[in-house]
Amino acid sequence: MSLLVVGSVALDSVKTSFGEVSEVLGGAAVYSSVAASIFTQVNLVGVVGDDFPKEYIEYLQGRGIDTKGLKVTKGKTFRWKGLYEENLNEAITLETQLNVFASFDPELPQGYKDIKYVFLANIDPTLQLKVLRQIKKPKLVALDTMNYWINHKKDALLEIIKEIDVMVVNEAEVKQLSKEDNINKAMERIMAYGLKCLVVKKGEYGVVALHQEGFFFLPAFPLKEVKDPTGAGDTFAGGFMGYLSSQDEISFHCLKEAIAYGTALASFNVEDFSLERLRLVKREEVLERVKSLKNMVKFKDN
Repeated sequence: MSLLVVGSVALDSVKTSFGEVSEVLGGAAVYSSVAASIFTQVNLVGVVGDDFPKEYIEYLQGRGIDTKGLKVTKGKTFRWKGLYEENLNEAITLETQLNVFASFDPELPQGYKDIKYVFLANIDPTLQLKVLRQIKKPKLVALDTMNYWINHKKDALLEIIKEIDVMVVNEAEVKQLSKEDNINKAMERIMAYGLKCLVVKKGEYGVVALHQEGFFFLPAFPLKEVKDPTGAGDTFAGGFMGYLSSQDEISFHCLKEAIAYGTALASFNVEDFSLERLRLVKREEVLERVKSLKNMVKFKDN
């Protein structure tokens, strides 16, 4: 099976206590696609300007990512500039230039419309719904969003949530969307819209998921050093969906496995800036970290 990823492709400038980088490859769709490409064929839909470095497109293609859906249009590429201080779970946005991304209007190439596994990365929910309407018979659709869309496009967001299978968001967004302070109540309220599974990212504290068959929690992989958290959540989502696509199975057990693989990949991502660590990671390394995660939560009854 293959995976369709739709979202932002960007040039990021990031500063942390470990250093800074300028106009490096980034964007939700990029992190998700690169992570997923470890497991499955990925088809990327996004937009960039004619200033987007060709070597970045060549890098994506070199990972086996199909870029027929990546539109190159006249103008400047979406740019984001951010800073991380002591709280590495929260980026301080210094500058956002939407540029050609402001008029992003996703049209799927004909061959993409039969893809069964779909990840709608963080974009306007009206665009996510437009993409979903172009897919003929998806088997599993997952979606990410952010506080801006919850505040400004809540009706559209709720409309598409009713039509998808899995939602992947952070804890603050679940509470904001549900208007519940308790995470368990918040998750149950969102699940009531008809989701098969709700996956909540808790940063350095791991991931909690609510499936139709019950709760599941997995801690983050313990790291001694985090250089750049940018794209960690998108990397998690890409690994999660890439694994599910590779298995062509959406059972509760398989979803748990997918969460472990997404968590492992996210742990690699934060070890360096941009996609530098993900460029080097081998499948065997991912398997080893997944094994370690499983051992961390495994215990026997007396």
